[in-house]
Amino acid sequence: MSLDRTLPGAPAPSSSSSCITPGLTRLFALAVGLIVTNIFAPQTLIGVIAPALGLTVAGSGLIAMATLLGYAIGLFLLVPLGDIVENRALVVRMLSCAAVMALAAALAPSAAVLLTALFCLGGACAAIQVLVPIAAGMAAPERRGRVIGDVMSGLMLGILLARPLASLVADLWGWRAYYGLSAAVLALLAGFLAWRLPRRPPTVTTRYPALILSLWHLLRDEPVLRARAFTAALSMAAFSLFWTAVALRLAQPPFGLDQRGIVLFALAGAGGALATSIFGRLGDRGWSRPATTISHLLIALALLLAGWAGSASADAAPLRPLLLLGLGAILVDIGVTGDQTLGRHAVNLLRPAFRGRLNGLYVGLFFLGGAAGSSLAGLLWVRGGWSAVCAAGVLAAAAMLVFDGRRGAR
Repeated sequence: MSLDRTLPGAPAPSSSSSCITPGLTRLFALAVGLIVTNIFAPQTLIGVIAPALGLTVAGSGLIAMATLLGYAIGLFLLVPLGDIVENRALVVRMLSCAAVMALAAALAPSAAVLLTALFCLGGACAAIQVLVPIAAGMAAPERRGRVIGDVMSGLMLGILLARPLASLVADLWGWRAYYGLSAAVLALLAGFLAWRLPRRPPTVTTRYPALILSLWHLLRDEPVLRARAFTAALSMAAFSLFWTAVALRLAQPPFGLDQRGIVLFALAGAGGALATSIFGRLGDRGWSRPATTISHLLIALALLLAGWAGSASADAAPLRPLLLLGLGAILVDIGVTGDQTLGRHAVNLLRPAFRGRLNGLYVGLFFLGGAAGSSLAGLLWVRGGWSAVCAAGVLAAAAMLVFDGRRGAR
């Protein structure tokens, strides 16, 4: 009896998988990049949304947290459906729901309604993690890291461009216009994927409660999953701490940036997406462990640099600290990109028949870290300012490096 058969929701006999084409790979990358913008856009919009809806600075972190937390819950409860429901239909339904929730956010009359809409929007955007396993499953094993890296390039580009795009739209037409535009894009994407996405029938035959129960069995039985999810959660917490609070710091002296200036700053971090394919290829060559440690070192260096640059006095010349802060943004994005790409590569090699649940668990756990980082950012900002935010990020990176050392010793 195979190991997979010991889990609830064991795989049914499967047919041979299709081979993914470059064009289809680009489609996956474009789709996940467009969807993921909704999850990270609030990080740069908190400065305009919070006062408009009566939220305090300490409570503004809830805006960024809502979509991240909803996304994590969607990964735990919705993405596993990819193993028992035809994937194209599941993706289209989730994106249709996301379009409705984005429209609700655009029309939200109060903070409570907005937070609810953003939570549900985040959950529906978990369709990303139904698309990624489809791409991984269609790739030959020797090319899987490259395909995942290419798709992740689209994902990371969407993450990194979400902030400048949202800032630009908010500056031109207001923050509600961003969510109205997003609703239209999601609706169009749902229709296009319904036409273009290949069918992917379910790989297991089981009931939904048993499927969800199997998440615990997978987490218990897969040490690689646990290790990768732990460091990914810490890296995502550091990422969210930085990007949730940096807009607040940039608005203060000596920088004094308005929403357009924050757009240009956020564009600096987009260079981190270029590292995704590189890390994917390193995973294919068996260099995952040293490459992971390098990514964690980059996160630590980035937060130290950002903390130092952001400590510039109000009467200091702003150019040099702004450039150093921008370098920190690039480095933190490269570090987080590397950790996530290598983690996905490792997780997707574990049990092909359970790829939907493995991805849901892995990404769900690290987005819980991201939600925690976003919620803490506002509190740390009020209590200790930018230095406290960066110190918390450095502590997260240090914990990752200690964990890397302990794994290497074993």
